[in-house]
Amino acid sequence: MMAGNGLFYPIIGFASVFAFIYMSFGDLKINLSEETKMSFVGRNGTQFMVDGKVFYINGWNSYWLMDQAVDEYSKPRVRAMLQAGAKMGLTVCRTWAFNDGAYHALQISPGRFDERVFKALDHVIAEARKQGIRLLLTLVNNLQAYGGKTQYVNWAWQEGIGLSSSNDSFFFDPSIRIYFKNYVKAVLTRKNSITGIEYRNDPTIFGWELINEPRCMSDASGDTLQDWLEEMSAYVKSIDKKHLLTIGLEGFYGPNSPKRLTVNPAEWAATLGADFIRNSKISTIDFASAHIYPDHWFHGQEFEAELKYVSKWMLSHIEDGEKELKKPVMFTEFGFSTDNKNFHPSKRDRFFKTVFDVMYQSARKNGAGAGSFVWQFLVGGMEEYNDDFGIVPWERPATYRLITEHTCRLARIQGGLAQQKASLKDLCSRRR
Repeated sequence: MMAGNGLFYPIIGFASVFAFIYMSFGDLKINLSEETKMSFVGRNGTQFMVDGKVFYINGWNSYWLMDQAVDEYSKPRVRAMLQAGAKMGLTVCRTWAFNDGAYHALQISPGRFDERVFKALDHVIAEARKQGIRLLLTLVNNLQAYGGKTQYVNWAWQEGIGLSSSNDSFFFDPSIRIYFKNYVKAVLTRKNSITGIEYRNDPTIFGWELINEPRCMSDASGDTLQDWLEEMSAYVKSIDKKHLLTIGLEGFYGPNSPKRLTVNPAEWAATLGADFIRNSKISTIDFASAHIYPDHWFHGQEFEAELKYVSKWMLSHIEDGEKELKKPVMFTEFGFSTDNKNFHPSKRDRFFKTVFDVMYQSARKNGAGAGSFVWQFLVGGMEEYNDDFGIVPWERPATYRLITEHTCRLARIQGGLAQQKASLKDLCSRRR
């Protein structure tokens, strides 16, 4: 999913951010000496591991962190959001580590970077570390928002070296592949101006995601995208062997998968050039990812039927992780649209609970279901960054309670509360 069109204008939101911090989080105290101690997240079969213990993730998406860290008037929103996530016991935030040729562009043109924006990303990583939050960083967008693969194609076309004006040439044009590799190298080897740590050596980063929701519709066989994924994942690993790597798939099954008929939402889903099983089997991919948007995939389906489908979709992918891939599976985006007919926040809460319950049951059985990420969280005064999925979770107590209860259920599985941080023990003792 993607909100906005990449053109943002300063708004008056400074006071609302500080009101949010002081009114909602006045009791939040961060012990920096404790919170900044982080280890790299590893993998043992179908489970994530940290310091020898299983690590299940209750996470969220705030794609906008780097963009908001560029200007001083909006920078407090980054801390506010990360503190809010920490207070809810959330552990990983998925966010963009790219902005190609757009407003607040990180990459102005191929290989040219805006140091001011790079310092904004430095700030996001340093602030996340202070709050004890890890980051799943995405490297490019399949969609046009924030530049995406379209911008890479336009750059090659403008320089007279592009093979095609098709957006899908991002995947097969040798010149564009070089553009992207140069970008990847610049990001992974970036030395944080605040912490002095290269990104590839920073355990604050949970892992890398190659591309948000890749599709290559000009080659429904999937061969073009598969070749790109194999090459780029190997390239990332040649630079950074410490971090986990995933693709960023929506999770659809390809034309040769028997599940295309039984699990995909419709026939169109097998024609997008991506294949959850085939793509995720690549040896240099550490964990699989999928998204959950039934209200966008179906039209006119009853709410109860959507909830049943969500469970079916998730259980299918978790089964794939256990039997086919032997890797963890993360649902890195799930959201419920306010554009739905007869929308009510209580329906969104039921949708969230369905996702959380499947994740919890998998964790209880030591299954491959490793984590889920709400799309998307905002702080107050960010209407221009919202889409039909965004929420400020503390504005609805029932939603806030649902999220924190899931945090505590997972914490009890992960060795019990006695082994958790003091802040989490306090949170979960109040939830009982």
